[in-house]
Amino acid sequence: MTITITEAAARHVRNYMDNRGSGLGIRLGVRTSGCSGMAYVLEFADDSEADDQIFEQHGVKVLVDPKSLLYLDGTELDYTKEGLNEGFKFNNPNVKDACGCGESFNV
Repeated sequence: MTITITEAAARHVRNYMDNRGSGLGIRLGVRTSGCSGMAYVLEFADDSEADDQIFEQHGVKVLVDPKSLLYLDGTELDYTKEGLNEGFKFNNPNVKDACGCGESFNV
């Protein structure tokens, strides 16, 4: 099982962590939400849990709990800018359907 992060996403995370002044990395997970069933959760991680899987690329650690990893296996975390819009993009090969607003997904 694996999670990858692009150079653009890693650069963005490193900038935020440098400004924040602390942190181990970012935590990627899923929660029940929205009309399609699940939504991504992305937050700073100051420490790890014993059962976390830790993936590191481009100098950034991505921590994932075992339950979320089942839904996120193979996901690439990217950061994109399109016109005035910018943000993280989750390229998840497990997604079977997503809601029209982009808030939630189903596997």
